[in-house]
Amino acid sequence: MKGTDTNKLTPAMRQFHHFKDKYPDSILFFRMGDFYETFYEDARTCSRVLGLTLTSRSKDTNPIPLAGIPYHAADNYLKKLLQAGFKVAVCEQVEDPKTARGVVKRDVVRIVTPGTLTDDNMLQAKQDNFLAAVAMGKEGAALAYVDISTGHFFAKTVEESELADEVLRIGPAEILFPDRRGELFEAEQKRITDQIGRLTAAAITYRPGWYFDPYQAAKRLLKNFETATLEGFGLADDDPIIPAAGAVLEYLGETQKTTLCHIRSLRKIEQRNYLQLDPTTLRSLEVLQPLRSESQKATVLAHLDHTLTGMGGRMFRVWLTMPLCDIGAIEARQDAVEELTNQQSALNDVRDLLSDIADIERIAARLSTFRCSPRDLLTLATTLRQIGPLREKMAGFEADLLKKLAGGCDSMDELAELLENAIDSQCAPHLREGGVIRAGFNEELDGLRSIGKTGQDWLARYQAQQIERTGIESLKVGYNRVFGYYIQVTAAAADRVPADYVRKQTLKNAERYITDELKKYETQVLTAEDRAIELEQKLFEDVRSYAAGFVRRLQGLADTVARIDCLASFAYTAVRRHYTRPGITQNKELIISEGKHPVLAETLGSEFVSNDINISDESGILSIITGPNMAGKSTYIRQAALLVLLAQTGSFIPAASATIGLTDRIFTRVGASDELTRGQSTFMVEMTETANILNNATDSSLIILDEVGRGTSTYDGLSLAWAITEYIATKIEARTLFATHYHELTELAELFENIKNYNVAVREWADEVIFLHKILPGGTDKSYGIHVAKLAGVPKSILSRSKEILRDLESTFQAEATNEKLAKNKTRTSIENSLFVQKHKPILDRLADIDPDNLTPIQAINLLNEIKGQLGGE
Repeated sequence: MKGTDTNKLTPAMRQFHHFKDKYPDSILFFRMGDFYETFYEDARTCSRVLGLTLTSRSKDTNPIPLAGIPYHAADNYLKKLLQAGFKVAVCEQVEDPKTARGVVKRDVVRIVTPGTLTDDNMLQAKQDNFLAAVAMGKEGAALAYVDISTGHFFAKTVEESELADEVLRIGPAEILFPDRRGELFEAEQKRITDQIGRLTAAAITYRPGWYFDPYQAAKRLLKNFETATLEGFGLADDDPIIPAAGAVLEYLGETQKTTLCHIRSLRKIEQRNYLQLDPTTLRSLEVLQPLRSESQKATVLAHLDHTLTGMGGRMFRVWLTMPLCDIGAIEARQDAVEELTNQQSALNDVRDLLSDIADIERIAARLSTFRCSPRDLLTLATTLRQIGPLREKMAGFEADLLKKLAGGCDSMDELAELLENAIDSQCAPHLREGGVIRAGFNEELDGLRSIGKTGQDWLARYQAQQIERTGIESLKVGYNRVFGYYIQVTAAAADRVPADYVRKQTLKNAERYITDELKKYETQVLTAEDRAIELEQKLFEDVRSYAAGFVRRLQGLADTVARIDCLASFAYTAVRRHYTRPGITQNKELIISEGKHPVLAETLGSEFVSNDINISDESGILSIITGPNMAGKSTYIRQAALLVLLAQTGSFIPAASATIGLTDRIFTRVGASDELTRGQSTFMVEMTETANILNNATDSSLIILDEVGRGTSTYDGLSLAWAITEYIATKIEARTLFATHYHELTELAELFENIKNYNVAVREWADEVIFLHKILPGGTDKSYGIHVAKLAGVPKSILSRSKEILRDLESTFQAEATNEKLAKNKTRTSIENSLFVQKHKPILDRLADIDPDNLTPIQAINLLNEIKGQLGGE
């Protein structure tokens, strides 16, 4: 396309070049009649990605590559291009080709990008589609993210080291970065974008630096929110969030070219208000994504989300990933869930009503951006009629939160009535061919429609009148596309036609005529359909504009319905699975009776074994759990974390009873899979995650550790595991569950009162091992690794050889072992704090027996030489 002489091109192609030069990084969908045409490299790309036939626009020596798609099927092709990582600029005809003088006027009306989608067929109903922007500052990073399909707009500040993890947690579809110049800027930004690019599937988009200018960004925010200050959103004039938030709105203005009035607020996320769950924790607990299975059904979200509306599903996802840290707010949700569970008939009625409610939130967004379809409005009318009965049902509850939500059920009867009167119940999905406005809504439209419907009756009457007038029985009134309407008589009767008949066509045995009356009717009929469609479009725009005035009320209603849906989902799960209400306290405790894993308990049914958890200042805050693989240690500690998470969402939990102290953050160090995308080894990942825990956990946190230290040599791993456990127990004092195969760690319970040992019950019988999956007090010194290998299908010959080697090793270690336990030789300050002093114990014993006050200098020198000789010999 470069070097093209535009003077030799047609006016339409010159127009194409104008817009392509303006949007070089997008595929240009250029509207020509009933098709979107793509040219040059865009055409080759579309042919390859979409499987379209590649043709050419001209057949001369320099043919222009061409690939086109029907405009009514554009959405499906757009989706494929976006999934392949492309952006699309949609260039429409902005004037009627019938009235255009010269080339039809066109303009780019929208740039479709992964983060700016509003159409339902391109979106997941229960998942937000975020556009994010990152602004780096002196003290960290600011992250703003918006879902244009709902109007949800959030922002927060994070440490630079936590930025990639936070982006991973949010999961945006597209991320904006400033296009900064300078070697230092470019190197730093490339490092950050490369890291984010490796971890997420988000599209990375660079925008000019002025998008992120604090002054320009603040102006953009004030203009959009129509306010004089940003203080109402909790933002100071120099808030680091402003550049990122302003950049988001600037980009939406650039790409959407329409109003954004449905984005009416910015919510600043304060981490202290929520239980913090980093991506490692969400991944380890399989909250949103399964660790091993490809099926989403294996996740906590899939097992607990029984919402019935799109906005309810999206809110449920937020509740699950952002549990509360306010006891009052948690208990308000619990009160609501408890009343719903106690009134199951009313709960079923509420859910029946919810099942007929459409995605109000996304319809409101399309109303605001002038992209809603006729069926959107029809669906909205049907939905609004469900709100009155829902309000009545909710008003019957006593819980404060349910009463408040009843007051938010705004049925907007005046809007519902207009939409019902205006939109035909069998309306077409689009306006192209009419059939959208209900009969009786507009008299003029009804008249235009009647012309086409009653045309045959009029023609029959007119033909009868002309036969009677002329006396020509064979006279007929007909129509064809070339000549239009005509009166046909046989050649033999041609001399009897009236003088006002004008000959139109002569056939072999007949003559065709036209009259002024028939010509007038023809004009009326042929233009009536076009005029009716044009009038329908105007009436529809009037109705849509009226409905757009309700956007804020619709968003408020959507939020109310979403909350009702989430609470009803909690209650539905509690009733169906016999969940109970946990007590939430300010104390440092985690006491659960007969707790169950919310996913595995449902999957395994009666085979799942429930377990107790008893962590408190009195009973010990750190539990060391030992036992064989496959016995249930990992399930047990994950279960504990999930029950805390669920409790702080306001949900009931799978347990006979529970008392849970408010938790500020859940940390997990689970699994040992290499994270090659980060360029880190198994052990490096393990230690990085452990360091994050040790540096950031507080005494209000919950720590879940699974096999820490196993990614390195036995001695190194045991040393680290011992020291880490000591540090947590004495310095952090956080509630902790540590599952380990290092049986030596059980000796820590003898050193520290706040450490307790637990083990997984195992029954041995006739050379067989039965895992009972029950957690009991006390430690264990067996791992049953060979038995696990047998269950995994390891060949018998290897199992037999393993048993022989194990017997040899056990006899060797027993012969070398001393009678003293490791813990009895350890203090946290002595030189014997090393775990493996046994190698030099004779020398250390000799030194311990020496009285240095009674040694002469010569004796001391000789003693040192002897010890040196011994060490050298070793």
